[in-house]
Amino acid sequence: MSEPRSGEQQLQSDRDVPTFVIGCEDAEQDMGQMEAGMKNKMFREEEMEDDEDESPSERQIVVGICAMTKKSKSKPMTQILERLCKFDYIDVVIFPEEVILEEPVERWPLCDCLISFHSKGFPLDKAVEYAKLRNPLLINDLNMQYFIQDRREVYRILLEEGIDLPRYAVLNRDPDNPEECNLVEGEDHVEVNGEVFHKPFVEKPVCAEDHNVYIYYPTSAGGGSQRLFRKIGSRSSVYSPESSVRKTGSYIYEEFMPTDGTDVKVYTVGPDYAHAEARKSPALDGKVERDSEGKEIRYPVMLTAMEKLVARKVCLAFKQTVCGFDLLRANGHSFVCDVNGFSFVKNSMKYYDDCAKVLGNMVMRELAPQFHIPWSIPMEAEDIPIVPTTSGTMMELRCVIAIIRHGDRTPKQKMKMEVRHPLFFELFEKYGGYKSGKLKLKKPKQLQEVLDIARLLLVELGQHNDCEIEEKKSKLEQLKTVLEMYGHFSGINRKVQLTYLRNGQPRASSEEEDSKKDSPSLLLVLKWGGELTPAGRVQAEELGRAFRCMYPGGQGDYAGFPGCGLLRLHSTYRHDLKIYASDEGRVQMTAAAFAKGLLALEGELTPILVQMVKSANMNGLLDSDSDSLTDCQQKVKARLHEIMQKNQEFTNEDYQKLAPTGSPSLVNSMKVIENPVKTCDNVYALIQSLTSQIRKRLEDPKSADLQLYHSETLELMLQRWSKLERDFRMKNGRYDISKIPDIYDCTKYDTQHNASLGLEDTLELFRLSRALADIVIPQEYGISKAEKLDIAEAYCVPLMKKIQLDLQRTHEDEAVNKLHPLYSRGVMSPGRHVRTRLYFTSESHVHSLLSIFRYGGLLDEEKDQQWKQAMDYLSAVSELNYMTQIVIMLYEDNNKDPSSEERFHVELHFSPGVKGCDDEENVPLGFGFRPASSENQDKKPNQGSLEDLSQDQPDQALPVSEPINIQRRSPMIRNRKTGSMEVLSETSPTHSSKGCASHRLFQSCSRQSPEIKPTSGLGFEGCSMVPSIYPLETLHNSLSLKQVDEFLNTVCESSSESHAKTMKALSGLFDSQSQTSLYSPQQPLSSSGSETSLRPPSQPLWHGSIPSSAVSSAGPSSPITETSGLNFSFSE
Repeated sequence: MSEPRSGEQQLQSDRDVPTFVIGCEDAEQDMGQMEAGMKNKMFREEEMEDDEDESPSERQIVVGICAMTKKSKSKPMTQILERLCKFDYIDVVIFPEEVILEEPVERWPLCDCLISFHSKGFPLDKAVEYAKLRNPLLINDLNMQYFIQDRREVYRILLEEGIDLPRYAVLNRDPDNPEECNLVEGEDHVEVNGEVFHKPFVEKPVCAEDHNVYIYYPTSAGGGSQRLFRKIGSRSSVYSPESSVRKTGSYIYEEFMPTDGTDVKVYTVGPDYAHAEARKSPALDGKVERDSEGKEIRYPVMLTAMEKLVARKVCLAFKQTVCGFDLLRANGHSFVCDVNGFSFVKNSMKYYDDCAKVLGNMVMRELAPQFHIPWSIPMEAEDIPIVPTTSGTMMELRCVIAIIRHGDRTPKQKMKMEVRHPLFFELFEKYGGYKSGKLKLKKPKQLQEVLDIARLLLVELGQHNDCEIEEKKSKLEQLKTVLEMYGHFSGINRKVQLTYLRNGQPRASSEEEDSKKDSPSLLLVLKWGGELTPAGRVQAEELGRAFRCMYPGGQGDYAGFPGCGLLRLHSTYRHDLKIYASDEGRVQMTAAAFAKGLLALEGELTPILVQMVKSANMNGLLDSDSDSLTDCQQKVKARLHEIMQKNQEFTNEDYQKLAPTGSPSLVNSMKVIENPVKTCDNVYALIQSLTSQIRKRLEDPKSADLQLYHSETLELMLQRWSKLERDFRMKNGRYDISKIPDIYDCTKYDTQHNASLGLEDTLELFRLSRALADIVIPQEYGISKAEKLDIAEAYCVPLMKKIQLDLQRTHEDEAVNKLHPLYSRGVMSPGRHVRTRLYFTSESHVHSLLSIFRYGGLLDEEKDQQWKQAMDYLSAVSELNYMTQIVIMLYEDNNKDPSSEERFHVELHFSPGVKGCDDEENVPLGFGFRPASSENQDKKPNQGSLEDLSQDQPDQALPVSEPINIQRRSPMIRNRKTGSMEVLSETSPTHSSKGCASHRLFQSCSRQSPEIKPTSGLGFEGCSMVPSIYPLETLHNSLSLKQVDEFLNTVCESSSESHAKTMKALSGLFDSQSQTSLYSPQQPLSSSGSETSLRPPSQPLWHGSIPSSAVSSAGPSSPITETSGLNFSFSE
């Protein structure tokens, strides 16, 4: 830390005339000209005397940027400096390039803190001389930058620090006699100083500025070499047939590391912050992948605990606060292969915010005391995730577990056919179907084989024409059509299942039987549709964004940046996040879109999916083989069919049979239906009317090639409905009740997405099919409590065990992603981290899990008033729609004895997901998210949680966030800085009964997306709507961990036969997870939190409810646009 030197006292005080200031008084003013600088120099002498009387507290800290113009005026630098200027006491001076190159250092501008770094043509010697003369605080050490220019020195330092690097040897050649050197070259290896390197190996020039790195390949792979170079346009390397090494110059030879084709770039800002991203390795094919805007495509990356440690070591060893380096991940290890010194991430708003914040706080921490600037040192303790619990005490959030249903999807469709052709049996055998008697085909190559067989059989059948073959033909035609549907296979949206039937399919009636039918056959089930729609993606991303508010600081406002505690936790390695999804494409894409919103990532979903989402299709953790129903489910289905086939009004006895739990949602639906068969008749008639309307449309040339939602055609829509029409009414005139969910599914889809067709009677069809579905769907998971539990356990035990492990492992020490204690000095809470586990799954698991919590005996509703209210609320919820969430939060009360039951505290929350089409009137009311206390509840049970937010006035946020103390000479943007912090500090638990008014502060802000007015979600993809999502409702908020743990134990014990299987799979699952904390959020997000003093986040923001996914508009709900990054205030 630089103390003011006495000799320079007078210089100290004359520096509050800002020199070459950019982006401070006036963002437009030029970045500082030479003349301005010289003029300041001249009239400073006269000003000296007046300046002396100014109070010392008025001093500005000047941060100087001394680098080549190309670097100092680059986009990332400009973005970061703009943000740095938002610190009230910091001014930025950019040294002009001509001054750096031509003027002596005595005439360079003055500064208190210097950011200076070498690049091509930069006079590092002069910079070192300047630093000696003025002794500013150095962000990046200058002497070390000589070492960074020499790869030999870089490797030497890495070795001394004990950082893993590839095995290497240095070949030093004397330029005068290059022949004399210790190099022996063989056909497939080289020997350097006695060390043998077999091809493939890498040859790097010792000078770090020389980017001509060559990789040599073995003859077995075709020989030759790949020549890497600085990106030129869209190339970063080129293949050459040359196989022998270079004969002049000095090189480092090292082993080639077999990565998965990606390089990881790590960017540190100080030892405790690193941002990492992966890009395609230039060695692959040398083609630089670029996105639509021409930027190199980079993927978000999670660093492991060891890699974070490496980042810390590199930053400290090279004394470069801002430092970039490259990691190679190979053979389960990470190796550092290059250290680049000063470099910034490009195009990540999130990084720009964080970087400016970390640097600004660093400068203030070091220099504020000697400048007598009132600066509350933001203790690192800000990162301990302390939040107010519902009882008004402060506790630390330790774990968030959420089970979430996938988002809006296209209707699921399936077709079954029995096949006996030898080609199908060959295929079955080829992929190992006989092992289990079942086979799932999803890979493009496999689907192609099925398609080939179908085409072949259709040609064969073309010669015959008898009625049985006709039926078979139509099915094969459909198989062919569906498989050809998109012109290419992306296995995510289609699959074929084959099941071996030893004696053929059981026949419906005896006269059909003849000898041939007893031979073995395969049941082929083709499934398609059910893809996540664009609306589903938006829902998932919005929910991810809203989810951040559950984390401390998610609603706060750190040093003037409306920010997100979660993102900060994440980048400082204190967030241990894992995302699991079942193997259904729509579930995986939902998980990826959610991760994108949660972590403010940018770009396509595919790379996020690959890097972040673990497929959990082992042992049914999140998947269920729906074709193998349990006996209990078969019985339940049979009873359902029997009751729903009665052609009479429901009797009291039927109410007893169908709704033994007396749940209001069921009873209401039964009242709507009255007579099940009559209602089915109506539904059938409505479907017939619908298909005939669509046929008419098809004949009309105007609408023949009409594009429906998600590029469906009228033809496909007709196929979808006529199949339902065929299947719903069986040959014997009875109805197939199992088709009701599909009918409701299609109706729901078309009323939401294809309303513009203006088909008649769709709403009536929606009303009736919904009433039927509200009975059939939940009751398929059991009618009586005992059945519900039985079926739920069949689905959910593996998941319950996993949840139990998640809760237990939180408070046991583990090596996940904490910082190494040795290196975490200066980090107040190295061991503390929040664990988040997200499980994305389908309806069956959500129903089952909820059944277990409701009927498994967690609490006794007779004795527990809150639980009784929660149960009443749940039984009034009729549908667990897309994006339904069950959330478990674990807190630790650090004031309680570690062994006491009160130390760990669990809360259970729930949301029924997306709002339906006409839900607004008859919505069951919950008690809001985390209601403050029981005495509140009688005052206002709803707490504003389920109101439609689209009526919110955007300016409601204003009164709350008016600044309370306006700082000196600050422009408009600055004085808002204090806004929400003040609110935080003055609220106390007693305010929470006003939950309604205050939580609005957050909702109205988060919804003010820059481009889109908060309408209620119209206008997405033409005419479709993206409905918003119900906020979370608290089911219970004072459970102890012990209670929950014992409950989970009991549930899991009761079905112990599956126990052993699951545990084995789970332990395997944990061993395989090395990558943990997730990383590199990047989006024009309302920049995430900086480190100001720890203040409890305000009650009101929590107590009302979570913003209803913060969407009522379909647009991104980030309150910040990508423009100058200046509109950082909340209510703009």
